Amino acid sequence: MAMATFERELDFFHLDGLLTPDERAVRERVRAFCDESVIPIIADYWERAEFPFELVPGLAALGLAGGTIKGYGCPGLSHVAVGIGAMELSRGDGSVETFLGVTSGLAMQALAFCGSEEQKQRWLPPMARLELIGAFALTEPEVGSDASHIRSTARRVGDRYVLNGAKRWIGNASFADVVVVWANDEATGKVGGFLVEHGTPGFETEVIGGKIAKRPLKNAAITMTNVEIPEANRLPGARSFRDTAQILKATRYGVAWEAVGHALAAFELARAYALQREQFGRPIASFQLVQQKLVVMLGDLTAAQLMAWRLSRLLDEDLNQVTEGMASLAKQQCAARARNVVALGRELLGGNGILLEHHLARHFADMEAVYTYEGTNEINSLVVGREITGLQAFV
Repeated sequence: MAMATFERELDFFHLDGLLTPDERAVRERVRAFCDESVIPIIADYWERAEFPFELVPGLAALGLAGGTIKGYGCPGLSHVAVGIGAMELSRGDGSVETFLGVTSGLAMQALAFCGSEEQKQRWLPPMARLELIGAFALTEPEVGSDASHIRSTARRVGDRYVLNGAKRWIGNASFADVVVVWANDEATGKVGGFLVEHGTPGFETEVIGGKIAKRPLKNAAITMTNVEIPEANRLPGARSFRDTAQILKATRYGVAWEAVGHALAAFELARAYALQREQFGRPIASFQLVQQKLVVMLGDLTAAQLMAWRLSRLLDEDLNQVTEGMASLAKQQCAARARNVVALGRELLGGNGILLEHHLARHFADMEAVYTYEGTNEINSLVVGREITGLQAFV
């Protein structure tokens, strides 16, 4: 795999200089993988709304699955390295990044945070090799932002649990080997985590079609009708929604980096296009209004990069010093800035900006999804607002 290059114009405030050699190595190998394997083929898969499973062995070889988890065959990377990897994968394609992120950043982290030793030994090593794929089922058809009030239930019957309910927008769920399902434990009245293995009777999935964003990613609606699982498939460390929230807080930084990756791709593509596209006898990059757009894009990109880096470094220093508000502010700001960057980039390309062959259209569409999930702009604002005022806002 060729060594990837990182142009000075894409790293205006020398973010690369803030990375350790291991973190730069992650950036280089993920960027090279995307340049060589993802970007040349992804537009066709995106248009057909099919996932490029042929990329999975290459993804596994990157050594990212499991992220910060130590042991169990996981790489034990820094939070910055995981974030940089997410940024570069998103620069390649958002669906490819989310496919990995759902297994590595949500399902595997749920096992690492809340699983028993036996569960970790069974699931984490093959998931780290991407031999087994995970999913994380929290969102429901009638419950999105109000995630602490999910309606799915788990009832203890002898040495088994019986799950009933529905989930929606669950990435990887239609083919995942194990799905972490969050449901209300009827015995405790609290939210618990349960591992549902592929092929379990009563666990039905339907891929959601008609998406305008993340088209290759297989999001599914799940229906659970008397789904029986052994007691050994309950996550013992998931005792209430507070434990679920801890997993989300610990992984939300990755979504901030994902947004940065889309912004990085948009700026890179728009700058290159402006330098080669000629109108009125000169490159359009020589016109003041085009340069103004590029400068605004660069400003938003750089601010998002540095915020995501600082949050990740704080997580590396001490996970407990990062509050929900800090994670929410980073996700909100990075997503909002990236959404502006991709919009300006699409605008700068004119009519070509809506063609998949120029790639920016993918990032423009995918940022609409990133802007919404892992907390909408409004929900993240309420989390931050509560933290800086000490008052719960009326909703």
